[in-house]
Amino acid sequence: MKKSSILSLALAGALSFSMLAGCGGNDQNGSANTPAGGNETTSGNTSGGSTEGTIKIGGIGPLTGSNAVYGLATKQGAEVAINEINALGGLQFSLDFQDDEGDSEKAINAYGKLKDDGAQIIYGCTTTIPCVAVAAETNSDRYFQLTPSASSTDVTSGRDNVFQVCFTDPNQGITAANYIKDNNLGTKIAVIYNNGDAYSTGIYNAFQTTADEIGLEIVTVQTFPDDSNTDFNVQLNAAKDAGADLVFMPIYYTPASLILNQAKSMGYEPTFFGCDGMDGILDLKGFDTTLAEGLMLMTPFNAWGEDERTVNFVSEYETAYGGIPNQFAADGYDCMYAIYEACTAAGVTADMSAEEVCEALIAQFTSADFSVDGLTGTGMTWSTNGEVSKAPVVVKVEGGQYVTQ
Repeated sequence: MKKSSILSLALAGALSFSMLAGCGGNDQNGSANTPAGGNETTSGNTSGGSTEGTIKIGGIGPLTGSNAVYGLATKQGAEVAINEINALGGLQFSLDFQDDEGDSEKAINAYGKLKDDGAQIIYGCTTTIPCVAVAAETNSDRYFQLTPSASSTDVTSGRDNVFQVCFTDPNQGITAANYIKDNNLGTKIAVIYNNGDAYSTGIYNAFQTTADEIGLEIVTVQTFPDDSNTDFNVQLNAAKDAGADLVFMPIYYTPASLILNQAKSMGYEPTFFGCDGMDGILDLKGFDTTLAEGLMLMTPFNAWGEDERTVNFVSEYETAYGGIPNQFAADGYDCMYAIYEACTAAGVTADMSAEEVCEALIAQFTSADFSVDGLTGTGMTWSTNGEVSKAPVVVKVEGGQYVTQ
C-alpha cells in the first residue's frame, strides 16, 4: 500500500463536516458538536448517521475530574475525524466514549460496558494508569486497542494488540536531553518531576540516563508526590540555590502552572522546559498566560502552524467546539484516521467480530508498507511493540501562542 495521506481525506470531508457541525446541538448523547466547556460531562455515541453497517469504536477517557481536559480533547479530536471520514462515504465509524474519570477501576467498568454494547475496536485510554489496566483486558479478550496519549511503555509491553499514537515516555526523555544539550539551552539543569506518576517518572529516568551519557550537568533533582501538590517553593528554591538556568519539568500542565506562578513570585527566571503533558497550559482556566512566556515544550502538534492540514483541522475544531485544539485533540484525530486507513487497507467490515478485526489491524499496523500522514507526524509507522515512530517538535510560548523552534 502506498503512503496514506490524511490531508486529501480531510479536504474532501471539510465541507460536509461544516454542514454537520452547523446542524448539531448540545445534546445529552455527546454529539460531535457539543462545545468545549459546555454541559457535556457524560459519555455518549457519535456517528455520521445510522450505526447499521458501521464499525463500532469504544472510547475511554476522563470527561470529568482533574484530567478532563485531556479526555475531552481526545474525544473531540476523534469526533472531528469521524465526521470527516463518514462524510466521505464508504467505511463508516461510530464512537461511544465512556468517562473513566482517570481511574483504573472506572476504566475497566467502562470497557465492560463498551463490550456489552458491541464495540469492535477500543480507542483509549487517555491516561496511562487506566490504559495499562484496560490493555491487560483487551489483550486477553483480543480487542485491538489504540491509545492517543497513554505514553508509558507499560501500556504495550507484552501485548501485541495495543498501539500508541503518542511518543513513549523514554523517547521524550532522550529527545529532551539531546535537544537541550545540542542547542545550549542551559549549562546547569534542575529537574522537577512527579515521582508518584508513571508518565513523569518514565520521562525523567530516560532524561537522567541520557544526560549522564552526553555530559549534561544536572545540579539538582526535586520531586513531588502527586499532581494535587500546590506548594513548590522547596523545589524551586533548591533549583535557584543550585544556580540552575534551566528547569526540566516532565509534568502535566496543572502543577506546571503553579510552578511558573511561584517562580515569578520569588524572582526566579530560568528557562522552563516541558514535554507533551504540559500542552494545554495556555487554555487552563484562570491561568495568566504571560507566566508561560518563554516556556519551551516538546509537542507533536502546533495549533498555530500554517500548513494546510493544521489550518483545516483548527478551523473545523473551532467551529464544533469554540476553542483551540491542543496536542491531545490532534492525537485523537490521528488515531481515527490511522484506524480508518488500516481498516480500509485490511478490508475490515462491520460484520467482523472484534477478534477478527483485532488480528487484521495488528497485521496492518505492523506491515512494512503501512504509514500514515497526520497532524502529529508524517510517515508515522508502528513497530511490533506498538510504539509509533515520528519526530517531535519543540515549541516556545511567545505572545500567548506556540512558535515552532
